[in-house]
Amino acid sequence: MNPATILELAAHRYPEKEALATPGERLTYGQWNRRVKAVALGMLKAGIKPGDRVALCCFNGEPPATVYFAAHQLGAVAVWLNPRWKRGELAYALREADIKAILADRETAAEAAAALGLAQREDLLLILTEDSGPWDDAQRRVYYSDLIKGGPGERELPLPRKRPDTEISTVLYTSGTTGRPKGVARTGRSDYYSAMALILEHRWQRFERTLSIMPFCHTMGLHTLLSMVLLNGTSVILPKADPSECLQMIQSESITALYLVPTVFHDLVRHIEACGAGEVPVPRLAFAGAPMPAALVKQCRDLFRPEVFVNQYGCTEMLVLAVNPDLERLPTSCGRPALNSRLIIAAAGNGRSTPGPGKPLPPRQVGEILVDATLPQAFAGYLNRPEETRRVMHEGWYRTGDLGYFDDQGNLYLVGRVDDMIISGGENIYPREVEEVLGSHPLVEEAAVFGLPERRWGELVAAAVVSRSGELTGSDLEEHCLNHPLLAKYKRPRRYFFVHRIPKSSSGKILYKELRKQFAERS
Repeated sequence: MNPATILELAAHRYPEKEALATPGERLTYGQWNRRVKAVALGMLKAGIKPGDRVALCCFNGEPPATVYFAAHQLGAVAVWLNPRWKRGELAYALREADIKAILADRETAAEAAAALGLAQREDLLLILTEDSGPWDDAQRRVYYSDLIKGGPGERELPLPRKRPDTEISTVLYTSGTTGRPKGVARTGRSDYYSAMALILEHRWQRFERTLSIMPFCHTMGLHTLLSMVLLNGTSVILPKADPSECLQMIQSESITALYLVPTVFHDLVRHIEACGAGEVPVPRLAFAGAPMPAALVKQCRDLFRPEVFVNQYGCTEMLVLAVNPDLERLPTSCGRPALNSRLIIAAAGNGRSTPGPGKPLPPRQVGEILVDATLPQAFAGYLNRPEETRRVMHEGWYRTGDLGYFDDQGNLYLVGRVDDMIISGGENIYPREVEEVLGSHPLVEEAAVFGLPERRWGELVAAAVVSRSGELTGSDLEEHCLNHPLLAKYKRPRRYFFVHRIPKSSSGKILYKELRKQFAERS
């Protein structure tokens, strides 16, 4: 289903209900739908046609949300770019995706404009949320405010273009933890089924009020926005995840649902504790993007007192893969396969030797997680990268690159990435199991475990640790690991590096490659 049709139906049901709330403006569904149509008409008059690709390079706000739906109103393809990218990264995506127009805000406009020159795309239309020039007079540009002024007459309103459900309608660029970012091509069907899976698995309700701070350029942010439209909910939008502003909005806007990465929950919990705010009730919590330490799960439960608290495992290509709503009983599990998802565990291969779906591994045996790519949530491949698409597909199954296993009851557990597995003395060691043990130490804030080259063993286990106290030493952690009942001696770290922060992608995933590079040079 076309996202613009989803919005139009929401406005038809409850035109008076609040759709968006930003620091400077509030819009009902009726008002927002009219604005989307006005912007769509303005884009049409500026030369954007059905099938053209429109890039959005903005921090969260009303303009990118509106232009996203306006692009779909026209039958254009919305391409989300990370607003933290520099001009070279943007130029690469502008060329690869053959972008015809790009929306930029005050913080991204300079890099976006420079990217047009690098990509030799001065013909591309630059849509600016505000004037933050100076600009090259040769560049084509239009201001967002001019697109919405006055609005079109009813007879001019373009209807949502009907397009096949299997036609590419949205492109989300991955965070690029394994190389250059790839454009994940999604269809109207896959986005609709993904949003419905979020609603059902997170137990979201009609008229939900959520804090929209996860970037729209990532699947968590975008599909939460789409889910709220399906529910006639309210998206309370902040451009960045500032803990102080988030707490203020949670309290003043009566937020009922939070869907965040563990890093943001961590920062929010620390701020609430530091300012002595006490309990901040939020009925429905969910996290994704990375595992959450058991200690943080407990802190979230104590502070937010949720009725529903969900760990969701997923990826941009497939979105909701597994869900665990029983964190109290299974704090480290990803739970069971989600709605519209079928998973198997296969022997981890090298891209050529992965077994087919007829050969799943038995319970408690670690392998690569494969997802049925014939189901409706599945992506349509990587944009202009047929070889990359073929590499991750195997007989109708998508290779996640994640290692995990099912227990005897069918609950899924993650142990790391195929590329991040450590092989020391011929033994396979999975970072996640060591990180969980380190994280159980009361003075450990966070830990990341990775392999470093070693002549005798091949690799040795190393750990980067963020400490709650300057008194914590490697000897303390060595003793903790040796005495822990869930960690074999050979799996314990042999090197500890105490750091102020652990490098992560914008979606909250630990960048193990950066850690290996950084500390290999120091070893």
